[in-house]
Amino acid sequence: QVQLVESGGGLVQTGGSLRLSCAASGHTFSGYAMGWFRQTRGKEREFVAGIWWSSGRTFYQDSVKGRFTISRDTAKNMVYLQMNSLKPEDTGVYYCAATSRGSISSSEDYDHWGQGTQVTVSS
Repeated sequence: QVQLVESGGGLVQTGGSLRLSCAASGHTFSGYAMGWFRQTRGKEREFVAGIWWSSGRTFYQDSVKGRFTISRDTAKNMVYLQMNSLKPEDTGVYYCAATSRGSISSSEDYDHWGQGTQVTVSS
């Protein structure tokens, strides 16, 4: 049973930084893609960043390129999202997710989700 547990959210001012962590357990994740998604009230969940567990290849939504960095620690089974130069529009609940199939950027292709962690960026 795959379990994903996020941590690291909080309140930060515009221009600040946060690092989100996702502890993954219950499976061997080689062949998996790990993603970070976010959701704001009234909007659909959107892809933020993704990483292939084995190769480390990364993908980003255009609006976060150059500001966010996704990484993984295969020894600790951890996935991280370093968020710099935060903007109010980055506010939302951030979810860690895992998939062994489909598109790395499509939420519909992800089978496993964490409970989410709130990120609030004040202006």
